Amino acid sequence: MKRDIIVIGGSAGALEVLYKIVQRLPHDISAAMFVVIHLSASRESLLPGILSRAGRLPATHPTDRERIDPRTIYVAPPDRLLIIEKDYVATVHGPKENRARPAIDPLFRSAALAYGARVIGVVLSGALDDGAAGLNAIKKSGGVAIVQDPAEAAYPSMPHSAIDNTAVDFIVRAEEIAPLLRSLVSEEVSQEEEPVMSDDGLRKEMDIVRQGLEPEEMIDAVNDLGRISMFTCRECHGALWELTAREMMRYRCHLGHAFSIESLAAEQSEKLQDGLWSALRALE
Repeated sequence: MKRDIIVIGGSAGALEVLYKIVQRLPHDISAAMFVVIHLSASRESLLPGILSRAGRLPATHPTDRERIDPRTIYVAPPDRLLIIEKDYVATVHGPKENRARPAIDPLFRSAALAYGARVIGVVLSGALDDGAAGLNAIKKSGGVAIVQDPAEAAYPSMPHSAIDNTAVDFIVRAEEIAPLLRSLVSEEVSQEEEPVMSDDGLRKEMDIVRQGLEPEEMIDAVNDLGRISMFTCRECHGALWELTAREMMRYRCHLGHAFSIESLAAEQSEKLQDGLWSALRALE
């Protein structure tokens, strides 16, 4: 068995690094690559064209349920979640995670569930901590975890969060990522040990993300994953459940919106500022 699924996530400061990675990958690499970069939902994404011109691999926004083709770069479309299933890729207008859609965690989590030890996860520059929980799922499912060196990242928060929450395998500079990927996909790997993370928890989270459950089933799913908290969801104003079976503190509502503790704090801070400005406007 070879490592033939590469998932890459980044945000602010990641485009230049991603360009370097794609530029240095050979045309005959025996792996498919899946990319989530936080971009505006209201603008057309030019990223597939940029990446196709940068290197030797074709890049595309996949259609829903498109079959996975090796030596292809699949880029998350604007305002859609990119999800990997066995042999195909899905794009869904699912709930935001960590204030983003597309989001990194759903991609990483789905890859871990579908392909286990065959997955290589890469976290690049970005703010807050999207991708940290997903990279942890990849590692616990037998995959390889790579993080851009925070010392050189334009925005080191995302790499730092990944390192703090996962026993990462490699912390490397931008120019070292592509050679490392070439080396890893050429190695034979085995999955003799059982993954530490329960597939059941991953499946329930992905069922929530896909929005394939009835309302009562969604509530049952989040009840199974955690306990109700004192916080409310900024997206839908419903209750948030604290996900208890994870090392990294995370929250999810019954409609599927998910937050890490950092993204939740950022949401609450913005909500407080909005309230203060509204009060000031009323007073003036």
